[in-house]
Amino acid sequence: MRYGQFTMTASKQSGTPRPANRKRQLIDHSAQLFLRHGYPQVSMADIARAAGVTAPSLYRHFADKAFIASMCGSMARRQNASTLWRWTGTYLTPEENREVVQGTRAVLRQWADVLFADRDLADWEQRQLVWTLLSVVGSLSVHRARLPSAQAVRELAVAAERLVALTPSSATRLRIPPNVELPGDDRRTEILDAAAQLFADRGYGPVTVDEIGAAVGITGPSVYKHFPSKATILIEIGRRSGARLEVGVVTAYATGTDDADRLSLLVDSYVATITSIPDLSVSFNNASALAGDPGARELVDIQRRYVLRWTTLMTSLYDIGEAQAAIAVHAALSIVNDAVRVRRGVERPDFGAQMAYLMRGVLGL
Repeated sequence: MRYGQFTMTASKQSGTPRPANRKRQLIDHSAQLFLRHGYPQVSMADIARAAGVTAPSLYRHFADKAFIASMCGSMARRQNASTLWRWTGTYLTPEENREVVQGTRAVLRQWADVLFADRDLADWEQRQLVWTLLSVVGSLSVHRARLPSAQAVRELAVAAERLVALTPSSATRLRIPPNVELPGDDRRTEILDAAAQLFADRGYGPVTVDEIGAAVGITGPSVYKHFPSKATILIEIGRRSGARLEVGVVTAYATGTDDADRLSLLVDSYVATITSIPDLSVSFNNASALAGDPGARELVDIQRRYVLRWTTLMTSLYDIGEAQAAIAVHAALSIVNDAVRVRRGVERPDFGAQMAYLMRGVLGL
């Protein structure tokens, strides 16, 4: 049974004093559910059940689920805050997102004042570096580190130190790999293209199959002639992005002069892929929507095999273990993943070059 579909049987407890910090406790329960199951899969009834209260009593504290997510995101100093910051923004109102962004900017301005007091950097360079630093320090939340936590933090500190020593204005042009058209049925390709753009703009959950069909001039039921479900469309988008990345891997290994150059070419191909089409970011950002779907395991395997290409080159370059290399690799990937997700600076003509420069810096290239 899908998570969130149940009949709540919690009974009203009379005579029990209400905790003074009830609102904070409700936020705690909500945050854990959002982290464990993904925002779309959690209902107000789920939150009430986890907290041991009735759904009506929950509405005394919060207007709706989106407001709870906003409160969770505002807890900037909490454990798991980076995960909440990454994945709940899509479900907040513009006003709630502005509040979170304003608070984040204030903190990052303080970081910049401390970190770059002795460096001659332009304001935009300082902003670029501290926003990127936020992605790097929060990158442990996107993968399971296979190191003791203290060692993982030390490895992450090395990546962060490399980052803050960079000068964004020194970025060189992105080496864009040749464009490769993947084979496929024209109508299926049209549907995938339209769905990927809709998912990128609005998130997976709110988009309906009827809307996907309308985007390509057909009805919703006609979409099912090509894909049995909306989840299947998302899975196929993930497969397609994996195929594009594999083309970049083949090119890097075929044309790279050594392991450092091959890794650098992987950086360029990844940035070129994620900034040119929405498939890769859509697959990554909406993975939680596929929880429990057999196809989700295939996409995870695709991602792991791809990351392994990077870590293998890192271990060869620096004579380190795979687990150590994975910390730096995920930190580097998080830089462009986060920037594209929140569309921070994507309109700049040098956006791709900036991302690749910062990623290479974190990898020690």
